[in-house]
Amino acid sequence: MTKHRAAASDEGTATARILVVDDDERNLLALSEVLNSVAEVVTASSGRNALRLLLREEFAVILLDVFMPGLDGYETAALIRDRAQTARIPIIFLSAVNKETEHLMRGYAMGAVDYVFKPVDPLVLKSKVSVFVDLYRMRRQVEDQALAEQQLREAHYQEQLSRIEAERQLEDSERRQAAIIQSLPIVLYTERDGKGPRRPEFVSGNLEAMTGFSFDQVKSEPALWQERIHPEDRETVLAALAERSGKGGLSIEYRWQCADGSYKHFHDQAVLLDGGKAGEFAGTLTDVSERRLLEAQLVHVGKLDALGQLTGGVAHDFNNLLAAVLGGIHVLQRRLKLGDREERVVDQMKYAAEQGAELVRRMMAFARQQDLTPSSVDPASLCESVAGLVDHTLGGTITVDWQCPKRALNLFVDRNQLELALMNLIINARDAMPEGGEITVSIDAADSTTVGKPAIRIRVADRGPGIPEDILAKVTEPFFTTKETGKGTGLGLSMVAGFVHQSGGELNIRSIPGEGTTVDLILPATEAAATEAAEDEDDRLGWLADKRLMLIDDDDSVRVVLSEQFRDAGGIVEEFSNGRAAIDAFRKAPDRYDYVLSDFAMPGLDGLETLRQVEKLSGNARLALMTGYADDIRLAGNEHIPVVRKPINLKKVSDAFNNAG
Repeated sequence: MTKHRAAASDEGTATARILVVDDDERNLLALSEVLNSVAEVVTASSGRNALRLLLREEFAVILLDVFMPGLDGYETAALIRDRAQTARIPIIFLSAVNKETEHLMRGYAMGAVDYVFKPVDPLVLKSKVSVFVDLYRMRRQVEDQALAEQQLREAHYQEQLSRIEAERQLEDSERRQAAIIQSLPIVLYTERDGKGPRRPEFVSGNLEAMTGFSFDQVKSEPALWQERIHPEDRETVLAALAERSGKGGLSIEYRWQCADGSYKHFHDQAVLLDGGKAGEFAGTLTDVSERRLLEAQLVHVGKLDALGQLTGGVAHDFNNLLAAVLGGIHVLQRRLKLGDREERVVDQMKYAAEQGAELVRRMMAFARQQDLTPSSVDPASLCESVAGLVDHTLGGTITVDWQCPKRALNLFVDRNQLELALMNLIINARDAMPEGGEITVSIDAADSTTVGKPAIRIRVADRGPGIPEDILAKVTEPFFTTKETGKGTGLGLSMVAGFVHQSGGELNIRSIPGEGTTVDLILPATEAAATEAAEDEDDRLGWLADKRLMLIDDDDSVRVVLSEQFRDAGGIVEEFSNGRAAIDAFRKAPDRYDYVLSDFAMPGLDGLETLRQVEKLSGNARLALMTGYADDIRLAGNEHIPVVRKPINLKKVSDAFNNAG
């Protein structure tokens, strides 16, 4: 342990010590030199030594290094907070590496009042530490005030001069402290331990900026503070206030309604002065709303990430199943002569499988992992195509007012996904008005987007009952629905949100209970001419006639069904269940195959590596990959081998081979 005395200017003020804990002696020396003019500096080279010092001495503030052998900074802070005698000592963490948000949140959760990164700025560090040293000195001087006054009454003229000098120094300290506190989201107060409503007697800090109420308003209206505590927190807060004398203090977080009607999260801390004899508390009120918001955002991001990972796995397995089902139906329709009743059954099977594929696309849209192909889309033509898709689903009691004039700017989005998103919003609006009504769809220029580029706004408004405020924030969460069981998957709005954000736009939902709901899609725009919507083409594979195709897939059902489809087109198909067997076949006959189609996710050797080795053996065969995964991050390095998504569309297979080098 090393002590460094404070400068002579500290003489006459309440004794204050700063504990600096760091396993690096050079850091201890440097920090001591910076802070020895503020207060007495005591150093410790480990967490255990620091705990021993805390058993014997009292400190105004602790500077604690995060990374140390044995007990690290977080563990040491936890032990300090667990001990009643040291629980209220301010802790400032020092770190050279942990600058991520989760480490900051962990530090604040351990009770830290600040987090300083190395190398430290001496002036900033001295300013931060001085605040807590001054606070400590003020508390100590208030505690010693009665004794000091008695001594001053008995002292002679010189002692009177010393008291005046001490008061001057205290005023200077308070002015410095007030200037710093004025810029922080913190208010200092003193309060008598009464049984009635709260009535603060002294407030330092910008209370009005924090709450919208002046100190005089709070003091003159004793019931104001209690009335504005959030109803869900009021009982807990009042119980804590009633018990604070027995506990020697108060430390609680709650929500409080400000003058503008909004709620803020406050951390209210207080300590009993004079050992409880005077019944007076000194406390701090800190606005922790931003910290609470950040915590909620981190939780939400973690939840979305977990669901996104789940989506990738589900999409892979489900797409393999759908590839086999849809491909099998396609083969049966080509090969068999079916009667009308049988044809209806097969059509229903095909429709059900296509609905399953659509459900996977919605999940991928929610996870923002779908493939988007943005192009220039004329807003007027978009309204025409969507109107044709939804008119037969609205019924006779619902009308749509389409406001889609011709504009100079066009949308720059994936047309198919936008049509699907707009259909979802219109159907949701229809379901919100079971007794009938009017839906308004309007398209106009938007002021801005999150990226600050030209944008177009698509607005869908209904006059239904609206969405209650308490669930409005949840409507874009996956699988959340207000519809009856069996009438919704809960993926509609989450799919819309995923598509909009992946496209670089904004989704805004406003709702007034009893008046209706308005959904705005703000999407990127372009001056480029509109691209005509692609016509669906027949799945003919004439290019494959008498050509030899190597098909590689570890899923037996997918491999069998696809091979039969290619054989129906006249192709000569050879099947392989893994990449190594396919490569061995190429080594024996490098010029045997015209086309190679391989699944990506296979045990052992994946499809991408398989095709890379095949490419080295034969430069003539055209190569293509197929995958059922939503998250194909492992394909990021692939640029020249085209990829086809499962369930397989034969036209897209044709396009892939035609585009292959």
